[in-house]
Amino acid sequence: MERIAIGSPIIGVIGRGIRQPELTAVAEEVGREIARKGAVLVCGGLGGVMTEAARGAKEIGGITLGILPGPTTGDANEFIDFPIATNMGAARNSIIVHTADVLIAIGGGYGTLSEIALALKLGKGVVALQPTYQIAGVILAHTPVGAVDEALTLVELGRTPPIITESES
Repeated sequence: MERIAIGSPIIGVIGRGIRQPELTAVAEEVGREIARKGAVLVCGGLGGVMTEAARGAKEIGGITLGILPGPTTGDANEFIDFPIATNMGAARNSIIVHTADVLIAIGGGYGTLSEIALALKLGKGVVALQPTYQIAGVILAHTPVGAVDEALTLVELGRTPPIITESES
């Protein structure tokens, strides 16, 4: 594992807050790979993909940050090092996106879609694993390691990939 330091990349992991057994291993491996590469994991701090990714990061000593929708830090899952209570509900998604250098979406529902849209609007890269949608500008990855590698490449480039419109494809 690379050493995490001030200035380390911050990778947002987004996805549904309910447990989806078919995504558990994927999310855990994304979390492990984020920690292995010396990045910080930021997520919504609750259940589902957020818990599994944070668990993976913590298994190998990674750092996790949870941006919570409610008024108390006690709502965070047990794998969050730094819970941030916002009392903002779904509006906290904006804080997650603004905090992250890049996002990895795993599966996802409407909240995930809102985070993806905001990230793309801000010019941040988004990598997707097992997406439930197709959005121009989102990079599709096939493995957790590939997703994290792609995310870190986007951070190094300091930009998101160009959006290809239907007329260009």
